[in-house]
Amino acid sequence: MRTIFNADHRFHQSPGELLNGAYVPAFEKPERADLIRAEIERARLGEISAPQPYPLSKLTAIHDAGMIDLFQHAYAEWQEAGRSGGAIPFTFGTRGVREDRVPRCLDGKLAYYSFDAGTPITPTSWRAIKSSADTALTASSLITQGERSAFALCRPPGHHAGTDHYGGYCFLNNAAIAAQAMLGDGAARIAILDIDYHHGNGTQQIFYRRNDVLFVSIHGDPDAEFPYRLGFADETGAADGEGMNANYPLPLGTEWPAWSAALNHGLTRIQTYRPDIVIVSLGVDTYKHDPISQFRLEREHFTRIGERIASLARPTMFVMEGGYAVEDIGINVVNVLSGFETA
Repeated sequence: MRTIFNADHRFHQSPGELLNGAYVPAFEKPERADLIRAEIERARLGEISAPQPYPLSKLTAIHDAGMIDLFQHAYAEWQEAGRSGGAIPFTFGTRGVREDRVPRCLDGKLAYYSFDAGTPITPTSWRAIKSSADTALTASSLITQGERSAFALCRPPGHHAGTDHYGGYCFLNNAAIAAQAMLGDGAARIAILDIDYHHGNGTQQIFYRRNDVLFVSIHGDPDAEFPYRLGFADETGAADGEGMNANYPLPLGTEWPAWSAALNHGLTRIQTYRPDIVIVSLGVDTYKHDPISQFRLEREHFTRIGERIASLARPTMFVMEGGYAVEDIGINVVNVLSGFETA
């Protein structure tokens, strides 16, 4: 399996995040991607290549151009105002506000586009954000050119980013950008399987009214877990997308038997849909030692996940999302990929 990786991911380093009322070191940090790359090399999983650059039109095919502009210029404005740290909002959009008007000032734009205080924009974040999207697009091109599989080692992650909102460590939705590119390259039906502990609210929002992308997500119950306001089982799609969204929310503390049963249901949905290509939003924060997640999967379960995904017998692209137990992140990711490859 070919891996696409760009060391430019290191240009995004969060100065910290809010947790339980305190400002703490960021869980989403550069070591995550570097440790995964090192384990791929150790396991001799396959070639590792740098991504190709792509035009911004590939990003604006999914995301609001104003939000992309914010990522490029917010920190300069933040610094001009005499501020330090990362550019984050101090207020957020809520029910009853005008949604047809984007504020002109920086703080207003941050409030308009961001939905949390854990996704700061730093002086060099844009370089990492763009490289992450390029990584996904390069991997997607391998699939449309005939490769059976590819791994986009994206960082920052992406599945919480919607058309015009970002948060949850995510700026651009790498999986969605890749799916749109694949459709443009001739694919007619895409399935996205999100196995991150947290619901891919951004991916759901992007494709919720569309009938060319099936979204299947297995995640922590949003009544108790981030991102809280999406991910319920009764969210099945709308308009042309009715029936194209399948959520499997599971209780905190879920172990392998229940998680595995949800995966089987999700894979059956995908198999019935008969997609041309499968994209896997690969989060390994379902691991029992993850510091900010509450599922109880073991290392060996990630190998079984890869084997089960391989049973779909479809060209498959893996896109890196979450996973914050850094001491084991490389092993868990490689277990999924090697399980897929050897199935």
